[in-house]
Amino acid sequence: MQYIPNIIFVIALIAGIGYFTKNIRKVIRNIRLGKDVDRTDNKKERFNNMMMIAFGQSKMVRRPIAGILHVVVYIGFVIINIEVLEIIIDGILGTHRIFAFLGGLYAFLIGSFEILALLVLVSVFIFWIRRNVVNIRRFKTLKGWPKNDGNIILYFEVVLMTLFLTMNAADLQLQTLGAEHYVKAGSYPVSQFITPLFNGMSEGTLILLERGAWWMHIIGILIFLNYLYFSKHLHILLAFPNTYYGDLRPKGQMDNLESVTKEVMLMMDPNADPFAAPAEDETEGEPEKFGASDVTDLNWVQLLNSYTCTECGRCTSECPANQTGKKLSPRKIMMDTRDRLQEVGDNIDKNGSFVDDGKQLLNDYITQEELWACTSCNACVEACPVSISPLSIILDMRRYLVMEQSAAPTDLNNMMSNIENNGAPWPFNQMDRLNWNKE
Repeated sequence: MQYIPNIIFVIALIAGIGYFTKNIRKVIRNIRLGKDVDRTDNKKERFNNMMMIAFGQSKMVRRPIAGILHVVVYIGFVIINIEVLEIIIDGILGTHRIFAFLGGLYAFLIGSFEILALLVLVSVFIFWIRRNVVNIRRFKTLKGWPKNDGNIILYFEVVLMTLFLTMNAADLQLQTLGAEHYVKAGSYPVSQFITPLFNGMSEGTLILLERGAWWMHIIGILIFLNYLYFSKHLHILLAFPNTYYGDLRPKGQMDNLESVTKEVMLMMDPNADPFAAPAEDETEGEPEKFGASDVTDLNWVQLLNSYTCTECGRCTSECPANQTGKKLSPRKIMMDTRDRLQEVGDNIDKNGSFVDDGKQLLNDYITQEELWACTSCNACVEACPVSISPLSIILDMRRYLVMEQSAAPTDLNNMMSNIENNGAPWPFNQMDRLNWNKE
């Protein structure tokens, strides 16, 4: 009978990690639906970016208040969960505070965890105020699930940190009473102020309280782990590969389509025969699609971007088009891309392979009005704290509209016609360009 708690713990641990693994494999499968792109160059620079941006939170602190609070929550949550390793070992082996033999180091670690837990609670409270009372514009525009998701995560943090401190407080009281199995170990600078609430409780009640908080804490962590798949907070994991595989080229540099490049090179080669038959080793396949109309036309890094989006709204708050009342929101571009990708993934899960559902990212999720409102200024790319590029998706979809559907706005068509006919964007003959200086 004494091994029943251990068995239950192992079953819960396997179930939690197994379900998480299953969902993460879906995410990886969905990301791989994108076109291939090579991001294996400059490994040192990529690693440095990952350490500075994802691990070091360098872009978060550009907005000091939100940035510092986020760093506190991030560091606190990561470091405190080192303690989860001890909980897992104790749960499997039936031990209690197995690392207590570390003595002074253990006391320092537990004390640090408690101080960080308190700082996390304070930060989460301020975050909640910012989201629900102050009503900052970039949060106020979120409705429905995106708004609720942000609050749910905050509630998760409060519950987990409270359980952690309650567990320690009850444990400290049991240590003081000399309860069997509760060795005197650790330093409790925060939970020691909670223990007076437990004065007068029997040893059995305290054990029930400590064990209850212990079980709820680890089960809560497993629930939180699996909640990530359904939440924007998947960025906790994906921010690292996303910053590593980010685009290292200068902002504003566009990629050229290989087929178009070959065509231009052929036109510029004075020795090329435009009427020559294709080489024997060249096989004609399905013509390459210009640009993107659906998520499968995007590359895998762009799809990784969509899953990594934190929905913080910094991109939209910096967007000049959005600031002037245009419909464009770079955050919405990323959220729509993720929603459509998830819909395609669910379609594959249901049918074994993708079955045309009559929908696509363009028009069904993202309108042409949004795409053409973009000024291509890269403000959204610069503002993103995890190196996401909404602009790359916008440009690929605009490329599709122009090159596949000839659906560019009238002004843009006029400009391109002028460039073709006059060698400049203006509707003047080359001989008349300097007439303005005679007026």
